[in-house]
Amino acid sequence: MKVSVTLSRTDVSDSHLRLLTQIGVDCIDFGSGSSFAGVKEQGFPDLDALIKLRKRIQSWGMDINRATLPDLSSRFVDGLEGGEQELEHSVTAMRVFGEAGIPIVRQRIQGDNRFDKNIMYSAKQRGGLTARGENWANRMTDLPTQEEQEHWWSRFCEVYSRLVPAAEEHNLLLAMHPTDTPLPGMPYSSLGFHRIIDAFPSKRVGYVYCVGTRGEAGGSSLVLDEIQHYGRKGRIFSVHLRNVRGSLATAYGFEETLLDDGDMNMFRIVLALHKIGFTGCLNADHMPQLEGDDSNHLLAWTYSVGYIKALLAALAEYTGQ
Repeated sequence: MKVSVTLSRTDVSDSHLRLLTQIGVDCIDFGSGSSFAGVKEQGFPDLDALIKLRKRIQSWGMDINRATLPDLSSRFVDGLEGGEQELEHSVTAMRVFGEAGIPIVRQRIQGDNRFDKNIMYSAKQRGGLTARGENWANRMTDLPTQEEQEHWWSRFCEVYSRLVPAAEEHNLLLAMHPTDTPLPGMPYSSLGFHRIIDAFPSKRVGYVYCVGTRGEAGGSSLVLDEIQHYGRKGRIFSVHLRNVRGSLATAYGFEETLLDDGDMNMFRIVLALHKIGFTGCLNADHMPQLEGDDSNHLLAWTYSVGYIKALLAALAEYTGQ
């Protein structure tokens, strides 16, 4: 297994890349579909600029693990003018990323996640660090109706009917991230995950498996069960290794934490990934706010990368490898 970090911008400084190299990062994930040169101008990334970016990252001893396709907005979901052009741009972006040698892509679609700022609060934890918290007690309202769920699913199938053949043609893995917050009726819940690979059985279709998000849904037992289920099918392409306190199932809410300070035992999860043969990237994902940290959360990333590398060292010792 390797270690990746997420960047939201492609104009990363040499100083930032130098730090990532120094702390032992292997790969970079780009989490914003609009971050690549060319997307704002033509709707999809510019190949030459993308190759140049990848070579720059490789010059620091790292590589790109995952990129995000241009977003599909409500125009596409609602069948409005310009929506079909967005899908065409995503298909073109698949070709560009494939030609640039980037292995994994993710497609965001309006409505696949639900962040509700009215529910969020700033959770104070040890030493006063702050992290995202959510409390849904008596507030799970305006959830998608069955009709709304089926409409959204029909649009999703239109997207994947175009993207899956492109993934096969351009040697890409098409990875979906679970819905965050994992509320009932949201697209990529436990049942939604099953539905994706039932409808699109290509081995090119799988997941950015987010331990934190699935922990929000049901804690350690759910996470370990899903790793076993999807891992033995070879559908876990990349992992967001994030810890939480509480879950919607047990507390109607949760708080994100540093890796060592939540309810889940991260070593057990890494061991479970090892047992199903996972060799991809572990990414610590959402960062809390530490004292003295900047907007890039470099202190939190440095702590988290070091913790993951220690987990991998312990795993090697435990397994004798």
